[in-house]
Amino acid sequence: MTEAESALRSLPVPEGLAGLRLDAGLARLLGVSRTKAAELADAGHALIDGKEAGRSDRLVAGAWLEVSVPSAPSAPVEEDAPEIIPGLNVLYSDEHVVVVEKPPEIAVHPSVGWSGPTVVGGLKALGFHIATTGVAERQGVVQRLDVGTSGVMVLAASEHAYTVLKRAFKHREVEKWYEALVQGHPDPSSGTIDAPIGKRPGPGWRFAVTTEGRHSVTHYDTIEAFGAASLVSVKLETGRTHQIRVHFSALRHPCCGDMLYGADPKLAARLGLRRQWLHARRLSFAHPADGKIMRFESELPQDLQHALGVLRDAV
Repeated sequence: MTEAESALRSLPVPEGLAGLRLDAGLARLLGVSRTKAAELADAGHALIDGKEAGRSDRLVAGAWLEVSVPSAPSAPVEEDAPEIIPGLNVLYSDEHVVVVEKPPEIAVHPSVGWSGPTVVGGLKALGFHIATTGVAERQGVVQRLDVGTSGVMVLAASEHAYTVLKRAFKHREVEKWYEALVQGHPDPSSGTIDAPIGKRPGPGWRFAVTTEGRHSVTHYDTIEAFGAASLVSVKLETGRTHQIRVHFSALRHPCCGDMLYGADPKLAARLGLRRQWLHARRLSFAHPADGKIMRFESELPQDLQHALGVLRDAV
């Protein structure tokens, strides 16, 4: 694989990934499916401390990991091919908008390094028309949720809706509430995190609170406190990449299960979590056609309910 055909990512193995198989760790670090991560390892594209590593090799904290990630094709023509996605529920649709419940482990749209299913492809498979404004792989996309985050989101189904909703998100006219299970107990139990977020130096898709970052504001309120964690309601004032995950990690209260941002793998295992405990709970916006306020809510999926059940049973 030539330098033009691949991108080299090089970093020490984070503490949160220690003990995981290589394919599982790569999937979390790169935001790709575990199948894709295993393919990278099998093809010899992953090195640990300079030696080729197999998919089942266990990661050791601090070991130097190097991964050659194939570049995305210049035109992602087929990456958003129609595919029926279990758990992708349509809550509402009309000629202007489609509101869905996104299940975890799918991306919103195709991107570099992601070969799995997408919300865009799932809607196409269900016969929904989406707006064609914007680059091909992001048609109709006016907001995003991380691959590991579940919950309610809206897409534009018309050119007019795309323009209006993009403007509404930009001017913070859309209200978004999340629920997150974070480690420990935030102090104060309710408050505002006002800290700029920017890309963390070095390779990889990871962010951090940094003085040169973009203005980022997160409001939170503790709903329920347990021995090891707290369930919090979160309202975003801004919408930065990984904002909730970064802000709570900066407070040393990362989302349970979020290995990328320092979660305790032992607690995640006890709770049965294979992703960050983060759910887009409610969404409110003005309909782009008539201005009527639309409100939607998404119930917690089974894996997140299970984690809460484990904590409640321990009380």
